[in-house]
This record gives sequence, structure tokens and C-alpha cells, in this order.
Amino acid sequence: MILIADSGGSKLDWRILHEDGKIDQASGPGFNPYYQPASDLENSIEEQLAPKVSGRVKKIFFYGAGLSSPQNHEIVCKVLQRYFDKAVIEVNLDLLGAARSLCGDEPGIACILGTGSNSCFYDGNEISRNVASLGWILGDEGSGAHMGKQLIKDYIRNEMPDQLSEQLKARFPLNREEILSKVYQQERPAAFLGSFSRFIFQHIKEPYCYQLVYSGFEDFYKRNVMQYEDHQHLKVHFTGSVAFYFSNVLRQVANDMGIVVKNIAETPIAGLALFHKKDLND
Repeated sequence: MILIADSGGSKLDWRILHEDGKIDQASGPGFNPYYQPASDLENSIEEQLAPKVSGRVKKIFFYGAGLSSPQNHEIVCKVLQRYFDKAVIEVNLDLLGAARSLCGDEPGIACILGTGSNSCFYDGNEISRNVASLGWILGDEGSGAHMGKQLIKDYIRNEMPDQLSEQLKARFPLNREEILSKVYQQERPAAFLGSFSRFIFQHIKEPYCYQLVYSGFEDFYKRNVMQYEDHQHLKVHFTGSVAFYFSNVLRQVANDMGIVVKNIAETPIAGLALFHKKDLND
């Protein structure tokens, strides 16, 4: 049995690969060790994953956000070892998971556009270059959190169309102080900001919302994709809820900028299950 995990800012997806070819799944809240305690991952394993796992786990492939630091890498490893002490454990960045899922063994530019954003040049085997994403405060251009941050700023400062502002107020009856508390004092601020991307999607025909999304994607291409050498001759792939649901705008911006976009998947987990089938026989 092999366990595969993809952990983003909003959701943690598991796939359970059995020797007979059967695949089970589980999911729970996202986990990012930069913003959350290890107990959150422990609770997710106990409540969502463990009830569906019976038998010996040979290998675990865990791909997640926030794993660029050795300390965070160690946090996840220790939690997994606590529950699956006989398994061979491989903990990697969510970006490698995206690249393996989208590109397989071919070179390309793999991107994540969900609650956060990231990108890399994948040579068909490993990540050979990565433009730093910098998180929701300093970067994450084009992400759900980036969109939500812009929307909320314009809402609080009365810089968005009145009718749209009234609709937002009716949908999210939060005052200025409550919004600032959720962003600066409570857990998972990026997920809170990213939650507004659904409202933006539902009003994408409004010029304000379309331009907000278009500008965010344009910024993402300029600050990420276009930083890779020979990007105009490489296929660019995306995974993540924002890329998936706003795919029409994402492809339009790419076309306007002379960038070739190929695969867009809502999550990388299905591609990762296919990629790791070979490991069942090792």
C-alpha cells in the first residue's frame, strides 16, 4: 500500500494505492507548517485518513505547501513517522508534486494557482529553477489570496462599484474590524482571503472582477513564467482551483502575452496517483 498526499492552503488530498489496483481517497483541511501547528496534521490523519487505512503502508509521498525550510520538512516527517513507522517516507514541496503530475517525464513550466501561487522549470526529472513565491503578503501573484486581498482592500476603501460592494456586504456581513482581525489575528489568513475568489468567479462578467483577475494573472506571468529562460518555447501547465475555475481568463492572458498553456488541472492528486503507480512494485 502507498499513500500519496497533496497539501495546499485550503485542502489536503490523500490517495491510497493498493497492490490490487484499487484506489481509495480521503481529504481534510489544508496544512501549512508555516502557519499551523503539527497537531492540525495529526488531527487530519486521525480523523480523515486513518479510518480508511488497513494493512501495511510501504511508502508515503507527501507533497505540501510550506516545506521549503528544513524545520518544516522535519515537522511533517516526524508526524508521518509517528503514525506509519514502518513506511519509507518522502516529503517534498507541493511544487514538485505539481510538476510530476502535470509534466510526467517531460520538461516544462509547472505552476500552482490556488490559495497561493508558485512556479518552476521542471527538466523532466527534477525542479531545476524556481522563482520564489514569497507567500501571500509579499507575493503569490494571481492566487486566490492575492485576488481576495485586492478585493477586500477596494471594498474597505470604497474603491469598487457600489452595486458589487452591496452584494459583497450581503454575502459576507463583516465590518472593517472583523476583517482585519481575521487577516492579522486569526489562523489561516490566506485561506480567508482566498475564500473571496468564489465571489469573484460568480461575478466574473462584471468588468471590475474580470479586470481584477486579468491583472493578477498578468502579474503572475510577468513575475514568474517570463523569468524562465526560453519560456516562450516551453509548454506551461497549471494546477489549482483558481487556475481551473478561471481557466478561460488564464488562457486569454497567456494568449495576449504569447505564452503557450497546455494542461490545467484542478488538483495534482490524480496525476500523482498515476505517476506513483510504478512504486507499488518496487
